Amino acid sequence: MTNKKKTNWKKIIKCFLIVIAIMTFVGIISNQTVLADVGNNNRYEDTATFESDGGVSVDFGWLIYILFELFGPIPGLIIFIIIVIFLVRAAKKGKFRTLGKQSNLNIGVDNTMQVSNKIREIDPNFSEDKFIGWAKEVFMKIQQAWSERNWKIIRPFESQELFNQHSAQLDEYIKNHKINKIEKININYCTLRNFKIDGDKEVLTVELHAIMRDYVVDEKTNKVLESNPNKDWHMNYLMTFNRKVGVKTEAGISNKSTTNCPNCGAPTEITSSGQCEYCKSIITTGEHDWVLSDITSIR
Repeated sequence: MTNKKKTNWKKIIKCFLIVIAIMTFVGIISNQTVLADVGNNNRYEDTATFESDGGVSVDFGWLIYILFELFGPIPGLIIFIIIVIFLVRAAKKGKFRTLGKQSNLNIGVDNTMQVSNKIREIDPNFSEDKFIGWAKEVFMKIQQAWSERNWKIIRPFESQELFNQHSAQLDEYIKNHKINKIEKININYCTLRNFKIDGDKEVLTVELHAIMRDYVVDEKTNKVLESNPNKDWHMNYLMTFNRKVGVKTEAGISNKSTTNCPNCGAPTEITSSGQCEYCKSIITTGEHDWVLSDITSIR
């Protein structure tokens, strides 16, 4: 009789742990604010990560933050300890494996050929190699603009909405006399992930993995305020590009460095509203070619 009660209590505790874990993961998903990322999206944490054999990962940094937000410091800490115990026991049974946060180099499924073939059904001149090369260039330009705090570098490549968001983020750094330096960027891979038509827009998603040095300094003293200038960060990004339905790839013009207005051909000098200074055409809306509408880091 006593043994039966003990067994029942074990089942209750196990069910409780599972419920808490599910509540926590749901809380993490529902409470994360997704921003278009450039630099300073690492949160500069070296906390450990648990990853299941099925690819589900648990970042302890996010876990602590969300638990404290949902339940308060003391209850959150208690729940966190319970979850850690549960994960450690699961790890010992082989259900989870531990990873250093910055050593997760899992590469997503490469859909490049399937996506490019789908695009060529409506745009025969589309080249996956040229587009991927251009996407890498856009990524590098954005990182350069972020580090140099110069919106003119970014403007030709971004939609108005994304440019406004990045400008606001850059203004915040300037206001606080900080510089987010991003150096020694090495792009490991870049693939086409997905393509779809959404209303009057064609939407092409690119997955990119890069290694970089990412840290924050005081603009006056150059003192390091956040992160480690000698640490390599491994980052996965999703870059979303849009263009108007019906726009075709033009050989020798599309998917190259934006140095000339695609409408009038003049050397590109773009205002903050995305206008060419010569013909006043709005050239960063996707009317003439692909434009970056979102960039988000994925863990």
